[in-house]
Amino acid sequence: METRLNNKKVAILVADGFEESEFAQPLEALKNAGATVEIVSLKPGKVKAWAESNWGGEYDVDKTIGQVNPWDYDALVLPGGVMNPDKLRQDADAVAFAGSFLSEGKPTAVICHGLTTLIESGELKGRNVTSYPSIKTDLINAGAEWTDEEVVTDNGLVTSRSPKDLPAFCAKMLEEIAEGEHAVKED
Repeated sequence: METRLNNKKVAILVADGFEESEFAQPLEALKNAGATVEIVSLKPGKVKAWAESNWGGEYDVDKTIGQVNPWDYDALVLPGGVMNPDKLRQDADAVAFAGSFLSEGKPTAVICHGLTTLIESGELKGRNVTSYPSIKTDLINAGAEWTDEEVVTDNGLVTSRSPKDLPAFCAKMLEEIAEGEHAVKED
């Protein structure tokens, strides 16, 4: 059965240097499912992708981090890439925006290095995740439980390792967003 997200509004948070496939495929899946998607970034104008080994396309930014409120969205997507999450994690507003989705039980889909941004939020303690292997130790140090699997889901948080996992990642992302908010985990 096809997942429909006609009444869902999703933010994709990126900075220059996001991995293009980890942005474009989830964006397409969300739009095909009927979701309203807004590209949120640190600055207005365009944001530039990284396509495996060189700069990729440029995409229009719908809103800057200073213009958004997490309560206006049903879900969040954080693509990876090495430069992108490194820039986002240095912006207190971006970290607070991303972390609030987890603290409120809203579906959050993160792939590859994207979890680096959430490490700064303090919201990963006790969460089951996967990621690109190079940030495994960072995630464990942040209190997450790391496993090497294609896709890991924990109470609305969907994580995958790399672009090769995109089909499973996108399917699980759509499923979790369709389910809606999850109960907030208590410490």
